[in-house]
Amino acid sequence: MLFFTQCFGAVLDLLHLRFQHYQAKRVFSSAGQLVCVVHPTQNLQNGSNRNATPEEDSSQRKDQYLCHQSVKVSVNDPQLTSCTCPLYSCKWEGHLEVIVSHLIQSHTINILHGTEMVFLAMDMHLPAPVDWIITHSCLGHHFLLVLRKHEKYQGFPQFFATMMLIGTSAQAQNFNYKLELNRNRRRLTWESTPRSVLDCVDSVITNGDCLILNASVAQLFSDNGSLAIGIAITASKPCPVEPEK
Repeated sequence: MLFFTQCFGAVLDLLHLRFQHYQAKRVFSSAGQLVCVVHPTQNLQNGSNRNATPEEDSSQRKDQYLCHQSVKVSVNDPQLTSCTCPLYSCKWEGHLEVIVSHLIQSHTINILHGTEMVFLAMDMHLPAPVDWIITHSCLGHHFLLVLRKHEKYQGFPQFFATMMLIGTSAQAQNFNYKLELNRNRRRLTWESTPRSVLDCVDSVITNGDCLILNASVAQLFSDNGSLAIGIAITASKPCPVEPEK
């Protein structure tokens, strides 16, 4: 009897979760916006390496050292610049040109398309640290939105959201982005220039160059454990138009 009761409770929880997704999508879709439901990112690569032997760990460090050696030789090519994974729990390092492949293969992150969408982060109650991340393609480039729950001070979790361009800092200066939270007649907006993915997410958070929400403010904009963030990306420097002949 207890088994059937537990199964019935699990089914009800699943139906309730799907109903929440449907409600959120219906509200934002009525405004013509693409809604992306984002769950906390699981680090599949690190999960498989937790039981690695010391010999395997030393070989990995050797591979990273060789990677840094090759980067120094090709320093003039921006796409061969060394960068790290934006996820806090991933120690991957590689070239800028392959970071999208790494996110897709190691973290099962899909690529979305469009300059405007709604980032719907689920399970906001999970303990810090935890990441929510999406990759989307627009205006000829790939962008990352990283939402991180982090405790800069023990016992005081905060949410940090930043947009990063998969490109160099010079390329990032050509774009602007806006993050907007809107619920119950409250609106909070952050506008800025995206940071290059070559800049460490940790340094962006430390410097405070991002949208920052403390737990009480995040609660005002959340709905049943989910947080909706509107995203808009624009080109700040339009392509020059050739004069008519």
